Amino acid sequence: SSGDLEREIKKIHAMGEMVPENNATSHLPQALLERLKDYGQENAFARWDELSPEERQLLIQDIESLDLPRIDRIFRCSLFSQALPEATIEPVPESNVSTVERRTMEERERWGKMGLKAISDGKLGVLLLSGGQGTRLGSTDPKGCFNIGLPSGKSLFQLQAERILCLQRLAAHSVNEGSASTRPIHWYIMTSPFTDEPTRKFFESHRYFGLEADQVTFFQQGTIPCVSKDGRLIMETPYRVAKSPDGNGGLYSALKSSRLLEDMAARGIKYLDCYGVDNALVRVADPTFLGYFMDKGVAAAAKVVRKAYPQEKVGVFVRRGKGGPISVVEYSELDSSLASEINQETGRLRFCWSNVLSFSYFPLIFLDNFLFEELMWLNTEVCLHMFTLDFLNQVANGLEKDSIYHLAEKKIPSINGGVEGYKLEQFIFDAFPYAPSTALFEVLREEEFAPVKNANGSNFDTPDSARLLVLRLHARWVVAAGGFLTHSVPLYATGVEVSPLCSYAGENLEAICRGRTFHAPCEISF
Repeated sequence: SSGDLEREIKKIHAMGEMVPENNATSHLPQALLERLKDYGQENAFARWDELSPEERQLLIQDIESLDLPRIDRIFRCSLFSQALPEATIEPVPESNVSTVERRTMEERERWGKMGLKAISDGKLGVLLLSGGQGTRLGSTDPKGCFNIGLPSGKSLFQLQAERILCLQRLAAHSVNEGSASTRPIHWYIMTSPFTDEPTRKFFESHRYFGLEADQVTFFQQGTIPCVSKDGRLIMETPYRVAKSPDGNGGLYSALKSSRLLEDMAARGIKYLDCYGVDNALVRVADPTFLGYFMDKGVAAAAKVVRKAYPQEKVGVFVRRGKGGPISVVEYSELDSSLASEINQETGRLRFCWSNVLSFSYFPLIFLDNFLFEELMWLNTEVCLHMFTLDFLNQVANGLEKDSIYHLAEKKIPSINGGVEGYKLEQFIFDAFPYAPSTALFEVLREEEFAPVKNANGSNFDTPDSARLLVLRLHARWVVAAGGFLTHSVPLYATGVEVSPLCSYAGENLEAICRGRTFHAPCEISF
């Protein structure tokens, strides 16, 4: 836009980089042109003669910022990989999964203690994927700034920060009744070029929600040029290449390029809890999940919930080849007959582990009453994963070496209008095929998944539906702790909010709730 151009020109003036019209920018830079020709990208200079000196300088800077050999390698490798036959798929072995019905109280307690000890020792880092704007929510702010309408009015960022604060307190008390030697949980937040500055300002204006400023690290995911079907750079304007974010799987290259993997190692971090911002019920740094992960001794793990029916449009976790790695295949890649096959021993679908955008294909009233024995497992795309730091190093190197991205066919805005081309993306689950060992951990969707993706009025994944899921879960916590609720509307349509500073997952509420009556909706805090 003209506004963008004006801002870019002001930057050049401010840096003292303005070049007079009779300078070299009045002539086509031959060395740069030859570099472009080496990779068949000379079309980037097609409108050079039409550009002003300022625009020519911007174009030169944009082209010089590109790693042309890498872009060429990524496109060629990605295109080639699409033509390769896929290995046969097998179900994920039952031994790789901890299911709710098989999980004993002794295991939950043991894993919880293991996790809290590791947290108190500073061995767990938390990694938040927060590159998205709230466009579909009707907001231009980062999604984490969004207030879903809880009685407290807290944003998603604040809910997650306060869960970290609560968990730090639980970890300290679990070890030796609050030792000062307990180390804080470090929070790494991956933003995008669109959300980085407003996210930082939001945290600063809210004083990091009670966290120390030096325990939060922001970093940006990368962008990658959009290309035409024949691999040529698409020009967004005559002086700027069209680019798009490199997907949530860009996390791995961003960690490597920003040297944050070294930062984690220097802090003594051994494990990374990775999750997406748009989940109002996410259990950040879940100590039980961490303890399970450590106990299994695996490189990667994912939380899963049961799949609803065979033809649900979700990707599934599978094993690639006999004894091969666990990975994710999209629902469109799974034959309908395979999707419907039943494991005769368990009575469940053979291909049960999935990766989905949402679970809200069902009315909210059904979410409270679905039959667990009729469902299978899903992995939420909002990302509920755990990795070892050693494995993240391996993945960052492996993905860069293989240079395979997903080619998403899109209509790309360009100087010639919308043109058919590719956005190149990597996904968070692209890491799993590199893992020598992977474990899955079943959770209940109504306890850990309240997606916030679409504006109120949509059929699913709205702030209203997420708020109701939070209120209903917390109401169950209060009743279990001996509290009572009064309400002016049916209870299934309301509930209470328990501050994360009071309880992480429903624990330690008896002193606050027993014998007391709360009128829904309200917030329960200290």
